[in-house]
Amino acid sequence: MTAGLPETPLQAIRDFLHLLFSVEGLTQLIQWGGLVGLIVIIFAETGLLIGFFLPGDTLLLTAGLLSAATGKPDLGMMLIALSIAAIVGDSTGYLIGKKAGPALYKREDSRFFKQAHLQRAKAFYEHWGGITIGLARFVPVVRTFAPMVAGIAGMNYRRFVMFNIVGGILWIVSMTLVGYFFGQIPFVQKHLEKIILGALMAHVLIIPVVATVMKKIRLRKAH
Repeated sequence: MTAGLPETPLQAIRDFLHLLFSVEGLTQLIQWGGLVGLIVIIFAETGLLIGFFLPGDTLLLTAGLLSAATGKPDLGMMLIALSIAAIVGDSTGYLIGKKAGPALYKREDSRFFKQAHLQRAKAFYEHWGGITIGLARFVPVVRTFAPMVAGIAGMNYRRFVMFNIVGGILWIVSMTLVGYFFGQIPFVQKHLEKIILGALMAHVLIIPVVATVMKKIRLRKAH
């Protein structure tokens, strides 16, 4: 890129993806954006349709590792703030589903919306019922669309909130603390980049596995 000239949209997208899906990028993102940046990403992944590709699990693990190694972000503040962001995010997704309703099933695919993702979340919800809101927290892609499907299905809001709060806190606390406690082990500190890279690869590889499971659930329901 020529000095003094603005980045092209394509280059900006590449830079953003580098931040999200590389060891160096994730570390820089957390250090640069701090707690505010983490809050925005967790909210976007759980509450906005465009957030399905965000690596929330890996981000939380990395944040925990960095907190153990450097003291930043502060662990206590992170657990509280990100739990709130996750809960508010799911509530936002529920309201989107409640208001948009069946129209979402007729919406065409776009760069930031895939009908297949919505169908996977629907199959997950139909199979597991209300507990989906808690379980989906630990499943990439599904956690973005599950609260919206609950809204479309007309799930009782009080029941939804109960699963939302419990699931949101469990997800944030478990993932972050795993990273934090592992980050205090000398071996982990020595091989920090390799461990974060492994978590990133696991995040990417689990998505097709989830897609296969959801397809089998739909076929089973059909028969």
